[in-house]
Amino acid sequence: MTRSAAIQHACDYFDSGTFLADVSRRVALPTESGDPASLRPLRTYLEEEIVPAVERLGATARIVDNPAPGHGPFLVAERHEGEGLPTVLTYGHADVVPAEPDRWRTGLHPWRLVVEGERWYGRGAADNKGQHTVNLAALEHVLRARGGHLGFNLKVLIETGEEVGSPGLRALCADLRDDLAADLLIASDGPRVHAERPTLFLGSRGGAGITLRVNLREGAHHSGNWGGLLRNPATVLAGALATIVDGRGRILVPALLPPAIPDAVRRALADIPVGGGAEDPAIDEGWGEPGLTPAERLVGWNTFEVLSLGAGNPDAPVGAIPGAAVAHCQLRFVVGTDVADLGKVLRDHLDQHGYPMVDVEVGRTMAATRTDPDHPWVRWAAGSVERTTGAPPAILPNLGGTIPNDAFADELGLCTVWVPHSYPACAQHAPDEHLLAPLAREALQIMAGLFWDLGDTDRA
Repeated sequence: MTRSAAIQHACDYFDSGTFLADVSRRVALPTESGDPASLRPLRTYLEEEIVPAVERLGATARIVDNPAPGHGPFLVAERHEGEGLPTVLTYGHADVVPAEPDRWRTGLHPWRLVVEGERWYGRGAADNKGQHTVNLAALEHVLRARGGHLGFNLKVLIETGEEVGSPGLRALCADLRDDLAADLLIASDGPRVHAERPTLFLGSRGGAGITLRVNLREGAHHSGNWGGLLRNPATVLAGALATIVDGRGRILVPALLPPAIPDAVRRALADIPVGGGAEDPAIDEGWGEPGLTPAERLVGWNTFEVLSLGAGNPDAPVGAIPGAAVAHCQLRFVVGTDVADLGKVLRDHLDQHGYPMVDVEVGRTMAATRTDPDHPWVRWAAGSVERTTGAPPAILPNLGGTIPNDAFADELGLCTVWVPHSYPACAQHAPDEHLLAPLAREALQIMAGLFWDLGDTDRA
């Protein structure tokens, strides 16, 4: 059999409606990791959907309890073909963000896959059930085309808590380092840069949640009787934020800035478009770090975002000075940014600018990672994708968002190559999430070609 046959098997799987049936069945399982009641559906998803899928690959599967108490389990599977062959680890996540059924458009429902033309609507269709269904199916069709052989060793890891910060993932990788040892991670999550342009990304920006609070007094006080006499916590908080990030989105705290963008990253981003799709928001000119392209600002630089800001009752304001104010913020950061003492950095900064009354709380931090765009495995993967599609893929040194790539890059020491199968307007994490059918069909071809080439020992 040939590479073309493996790709054709993957296309036939899509065209027959079997891929649609698989994704429909998986979307129907309510796997919200943020809901404690979903622990049973999360385990059911692994037991009833993923275990049979990996067993069809000739892999031995087991479900492993989460090292983090109270969180969903992991699936770990392995197929060993021989010493001296490359070993690939592939990853996906079974969980989804809250369904929010009341916010979906009429005729749609998060737990029912609805097909409207090229769009397949359902929670998890794009993130991540549709994506790991593509990869597991592509492996199966390569196995079929090679007469029961892959030509490489395979390991599979599926988690059930990615949408709540992957609790226990890094600890699991440390505990099972030998079981998960590989030469390369090939996985899929997040969007392409554009629906029509296949993409590789090699890591992700890190993320840190930061909450700033100003608690000055109990209750609110009449603004006419006490205005000009009582410090207003909302005004204080606005002033404090303005010392961290200015009105043009530029970070003002030197310790929160990254090192200069490496030349290899600039080269990789030189032809990467950002936005421009029919449903994409217009990029604001003059926002963010000056002197950088949009791709460099998104992928190669740090941003400080205010996610929510509150004082008093925004929906029913009254003439009173509030007693407290709060801002929930986020720092997205690239490799080379030192966030080990993020809380102290902000505390010292606010004290120096006259805001000792602003409390700083740093939440969970996920590390930034980035594989060198010139790494041999990256060149190999890009060559495989180009061989399948006829055009070079976009290569992002890291995703603008944050995924748990540090568990693989840092804990397991792997070269990481992500091949996303969704697109920027897929409504990931929002109502009306959908998978784009032509993109999914092409993704099956790309992954079948990629796994075929991995089994071609000389080429790999």
